[in-house]
Amino acid sequence: MSFPVDAYAFKIFGITLWGRDEGKADVVDPVRYSVDFQSKEASGTPDEKDASGDLKDALEKSSQLIQEKDKPVSGDLGVVIKAREDRERLLATLYEHSYYGGIITMTVNGTPLDSLPPNPEFPHTKPVPVKIEVEPGPVFTLGKVTLTGDAATLDPNAYDLVAGKPAGSLAIIKAANKMADDLKAQSRPLARISERQVVADHQSNRVDVAIGVSAGPVAPLGPVSVSGTKAVDPSFVQKYSRLNAGQPYSPEDLRKASDRLRKLNVFSSVTVTQADKLNSQGAIPLNITVSEGKFRYFGAGATYDTIDGAGLQGYWGHRNLFGQAESLRIEGTVSGIGEKTDATDFDYSAGITFTKPGFLLPSGTLEASIKAATLSTDSYDADTITGKLGYAYELNDYDTVSAATALEYARIDDAFGRNDYLTFSVPLDYVRDTRDNKMNPTTGYRATLSAAPSYEFLGSTVFSNFEGSISGYHGLGAEDKVVLAGKLAVGTLFSTGGLADIPATRRFFAGGGGSVRGYGYQSISPRNSADDATGGLSYMTASLETRISITETIGLVPFFDVGTVSSGHVPDFSDIKAGAGIGLRYATPFGPIRLDVAVPLNPYPDGDKYGIYVGIGQSF
Repeated sequence: MSFPVDAYAFKIFGITLWGRDEGKADVVDPVRYSVDFQSKEASGTPDEKDASGDLKDALEKSSQLIQEKDKPVSGDLGVVIKAREDRERLLATLYEHSYYGGIITMTVNGTPLDSLPPNPEFPHTKPVPVKIEVEPGPVFTLGKVTLTGDAATLDPNAYDLVAGKPAGSLAIIKAANKMADDLKAQSRPLARISERQVVADHQSNRVDVAIGVSAGPVAPLGPVSVSGTKAVDPSFVQKYSRLNAGQPYSPEDLRKASDRLRKLNVFSSVTVTQADKLNSQGAIPLNITVSEGKFRYFGAGATYDTIDGAGLQGYWGHRNLFGQAESLRIEGTVSGIGEKTDATDFDYSAGITFTKPGFLLPSGTLEASIKAATLSTDSYDADTITGKLGYAYELNDYDTVSAATALEYARIDDAFGRNDYLTFSVPLDYVRDTRDNKMNPTTGYRATLSAAPSYEFLGSTVFSNFEGSISGYHGLGAEDKVVLAGKLAVGTLFSTGGLADIPATRRFFAGGGGSVRGYGYQSISPRNSADDATGGLSYMTASLETRISITETIGLVPFFDVGTVSSGHVPDFSDIKAGAGIGLRYATPFGPIRLDVAVPLNPYPDGDKYGIYVGIGQSF
């Protein structure tokens, strides 16, 4: 896990460890209050009455008096202001749930809210009592739905405006907005809602709705201007946005441009706005307004597991080296702390990475890196230095292809003795990623295909690995309180030489927090007659997790991992290793903190009996 120094306040289990806790800001003349909330059963059909329980929950969630009951307000008038604001929220919630005849009664210290003087004074011997009574009344249903203007040709049923269905205000608003958005998607930038009338009939408990939309003309994009830049080249901002004069207008393209620029991490805010009218050429001008963030950053991080010990990381970076969002990152790590007692036996790495987005093409990214490392696993020891130059190209929102050249020198001590390797490779990768959230996905999948044709100079060996993986996520329930997650990864390796002619860093191993938990890092492997791990030519690993949200911040994750590594080109499943366990997740603004406890179900004779893993982000 890592924590950059410009991070916000960090709180865990209700305790602020560092940073400013905005929730504890000083309040002038603090006054505390108590809340007595009562909601009567909704009238109407049995189904509508059953739904009143959900309504009560929604009302309580919308009430700031209830949600912030432990926070004092400023002065006696602060109680009254908060109560008046709450009444508006409660009324809006009733409308959202199709209750247009509801009655909300509020008293403060026994006095009706509207009867209080302009500057009330309450006794402070105890919290000021606030009483809220809500009588929802009947559920209102949709009556006549009239679409006018350029919306007249649209089908109201397609927007869930069906006579007889509950007439929630939010559903009506969303329907009108979607009509305008659908017309905008037809390259009509000036499409707007021209009429929205909602009339509730309290005799029939029905709501008549009239919605009008003005489509405006079809128009392309006009000039794209950039404002707010200081150190960043505005022409780069326009280029990287991929918004160009003359292309068809698309609100989706505007949204993607904003997201794309935001992901550069050089701007604290990005806003793409369009003009109120077309220019003289019949095009719609755009403006990209940005606010630059901090370019330099540094930080530290830590990981831990009981099998391989603790790890520390430090890094420094610059996000805008030459004015076009070029990034430079220097980092170093040390690991194996605790598992090894001699510091000379720890694992060390240091590297520097340069990245240039928008290289050659707006969708292309150039990356160059050099990294040195010493690594000691259960299967081999290695000293390596690697230089790499690569180019990635985004085919679309989900698909990315990349190619690189890499040169690695390695001195490795393993089951085949101590050997030196000098390897040139051409890594090729394809990634399809449809996940809704990279750190904590609830839907979508991520699939990868990779190959790395290689030539080892010292042994004149040609070899290549071929690997593929897919991970999928499926949320259950309206709020994805339970997420089913699974991952499958396979690989094979072909060579003109023997296993010893391939660097151990390129052979296949499994085990550890990233593959089969409960086993040491890269400890799962075929073994020779001396019981030394040799690495394999093929592998398969799979994981299943059920991610259960207990509260807004705490989750439990039972999991099961399985894997095998074989000496043949196809896994033979003769030596399958499995691990199972349970994990704890704590949600933070920068991703969930992960604590996993795993046991090996069929351990090696000299293997560990359990493993504890700590990190940030989900396991996959």
